[in-house]
Amino acid sequence: MEGETSWNSHCADDMSKDIGEFDSFSELSDEGNKETIISVDSILPDDLLERILAYLPIASIFRAGSVCRRWHEIVSSKRFLWNFSHVLSQKPWYFMFTSSDEPVGYAYDLILRKWYSIELPCIQTPNWFIASSCGLVCFMDNDSRSELHVCNPITKICKKLQEPPGMKFSDYSALSLSVSRTSHNYTISIVKSKQVPGNFLQWDLSIHIYDSETMMWATSLTEVLTGWRGGDESVICDGVLYFLIYSTGVGTPENRHSLVTYNLSSRSSPLIRSLIPVPGPLTCGRLMNLKGKLVMVGGIGKPDRPDIIKGIGIWVLNGRNWVEVGRMPHKFFQGFGELDDVFASSGTDNLIYIQSYGAPALLVFDMNQKLWKWSLKCPVSKKFPLQLFTGFCFEPRLEIAP
Repeated sequence: MEGETSWNSHCADDMSKDIGEFDSFSELSDEGNKETIISVDSILPDDLLERILAYLPIASIFRAGSVCRRWHEIVSSKRFLWNFSHVLSQKPWYFMFTSSDEPVGYAYDLILRKWYSIELPCIQTPNWFIASSCGLVCFMDNDSRSELHVCNPITKICKKLQEPPGMKFSDYSALSLSVSRTSHNYTISIVKSKQVPGNFLQWDLSIHIYDSETMMWATSLTEVLTGWRGGDESVICDGVLYFLIYSTGVGTPENRHSLVTYNLSSRSSPLIRSLIPVPGPLTCGRLMNLKGKLVMVGGIGKPDRPDIIKGIGIWVLNGRNWVEVGRMPHKFFQGFGELDDVFASSGTDNLIYIQSYGAPALLVFDMNQKLWKWSLKCPVSKKFPLQLFTGFCFEPRLEIAP
């Protein structure tokens, strides 16, 4: 199918053509018209060749490693990985699950507009909790919420973490991951929420933090919320943990959701003091970190029926105020067909991906250019009416490991 590509054999013909053009050129000798073939590969020193290869898209780097032994050694070296990490950043990819039961699917490369069939390590079902940052992805099981893995989905290097503290089998959990781009150390947070037995309005909420430097978990906060419960949306931006909480029936439809800010350094409490209202009635909200700024993609509810979606907006948090930076044009909103009141959305750098649960259509929003566009069609079709699709965004990187 057009656009579908095996990860290991992507565009073999095109690559051979490119390599052939790069590898040699011809010139006339002084003795006459006799051509002399000169291999560029043979005259370039390793450090210059490393810099040239480092500017290739990541899929092309994998293919370049199979050209010859010299190129394989170069793209596998620590020096190359260092050079690769300091050139222009790769555009984030989007992995789309194509099964409701098995963790299989395709990853979309926005630069080459290709879908790659790749296997994800560690994860067992698509309904696991997923968070990503700076080339690493964290998976947490959806049953006990105690099995966690951190991996690089490109290199397949994976690490299993020790079981987190706190309540097991919480009613709601929100997972987030933050990776330092300089040290590659990372922080993982889990916000757990469980209803107080016999009390519909009160919910136990706890925050648990993992530090990769100490390789230890710590329970940062435990609190009882009245009139609010936790959910499954959270993200870390510049040392602050943000997560959405949901009204348990108290209040007007305009404040069915609220945003909690929790500084991971000062660890201020009680949480209720830090609530920031969301911008109007939302059917759902998706939080993401774009270059250190908190961005929310939200389903805009109808004024008289806030649980029915009428559009999708994008907001950036500025201090304690939301600034709208984009609203999905109606033609794209209609292009999803039957768009559920909730949807998948994630992003990094300056790109936001939005996907309907009910179809494999994927829409991309460029924050810099304020441009909406569809991805190349995913090489999978809906096989039955209740089939669901979801996915997540991640940065394709070679040099980072958990």
